Formats: sequence, structure tokens, C-alpha cells
Amino acid sequence: MTTEEKKAAPKRPRKAPVVIGVVAAIVVVAGAGLWVWHEQPSFCGAICHVPMDPYLETYEAEPGQPGADKWGNEVADAAAMTAAYHRVEADSACLDCHTPVLSQQISEGVNWVSGNYEVVLNDAYDGVLLERDATELTAAAGLSKDELCLNDACHAMTREELAEKTADRAFNPHVPQHDKYDCTTCHKGHRASVYYCTKCHDEAEADLPAGWLTMDDAEELAATA
Repeated sequence: MTTEEKKAAPKRPRKAPVVIGVVAAIVVVAGAGLWVWHEQPSFCGAICHVPMDPYLETYEAEPGQPGADKWGNEVADAAAMTAAYHRVEADSACLDCHTPVLSQQISEGVNWVSGNYEVVLNDAYDGVLLERDATELTAAAGLSKDELCLNDACHAMTREELAEKTADRAFNPHVPQHDKYDCTTCHKGHRASVYYCTKCHDEAEADLPAGWLTMDDAEELAATA
């Protein structure tokens, strides 16, 4: 082929940029899909397996029906577990309460891969993650303990307004008669909630919500968990 013929010959399209573009598009779509999935409750059970399975089961329990807590103990009414109750009443997912701070998620992922986490062992499960209180649930996001529940997206009210909301109860648990307690002192996400007032006030037992435990019952259960 002469020099002129070579110049006149059609140029073949380069495939490399096309392939790179397709691969990049696949990565972006897959990454977006993974990010969406990671916000779903199913992600917690699928990725973390045994330690998170009991938490997912309590989340999927049906309020108004008997259930089991994260340790496998019977709960008379699954509505006593706020994870199940909020799933039905507010369509809440895990990351609505477990604030999705990226640095914390990366740290948790590293701890999971390395096995650097603590579990509670019992007869019902091989192991379940230790319970987190309000301080631990809000620390990474820089929120106050009250903001875990009392915020614009969840319960948009002050503590005073909350006390007024439950003023018609025979025994108002939100009146700070003695001290200011965290919401998680009574409201438990993945086990039966505990009516802390019954620790001192016997008359509060008559006002016990369905499925909730008295302090005596909760302490007895904790001793055998």
C-alpha cells in the first residue's frame, strides 16, 4: 500500500474509550445501587449475619402480636420494641435512628471485617451485639441525646410539650419529678421497653403499656440473659 493509499484508508474507531466509559457507567450504577441497599434493613442482616440477625428480626416483628427480643426472650406485644413500632407507625428504617455518619460506618465496617466487636452469648443466638445507649447512638453525629428522638423528622417537640402530650395518663412518665432521664432509659429499640417509674412507684404498674416490663421484671430478665 502506497503512502497516499494509507492516508486515504478509513481510520478504525478506538475501542478503549468506549470500554472505559461502559465500565465507569457500570461502576457508578452498581455503587449507587449498593448505597441505596446499604440504607435498607435487609443490608444489616445480609452483611453482618449473626450479630445483626436478631436486631433485624425484632425490627420485622408485628406490633399487637407476640414477638421475641434480640436475646430470644418472649415479648408479649412487639409494639413494646420501638424498632418494630416505628417501622409500622412511621415507616422508619435502621438509619433513621442509627445516624448514618460515613466515618462511623467505615469504622464499623473495619471492625466487622477484623472481628473487633463485642457480642453477648446465650442459648438463643450464637452472639448478638451489645446494646447501645443514647450517648453512643448520637455521639458520632454530634447530636445531643434528646435529638435522637426529639427532632424535626421524628418527634418535633420539647420535653415540656412531650409531658403535656401524655398528661392524660394515670401516671405521666414524662414529668421530670426527680431527674431528666434519656428516652432510651425506658424506650428500647430491640427488646421490651421498660417502665422506669415502676422502680419506685408501685402504682405505676397499673399504667404499664402493653408488652412493657416493670423494672423488677427487666432486672430479673437481664440477670438471665
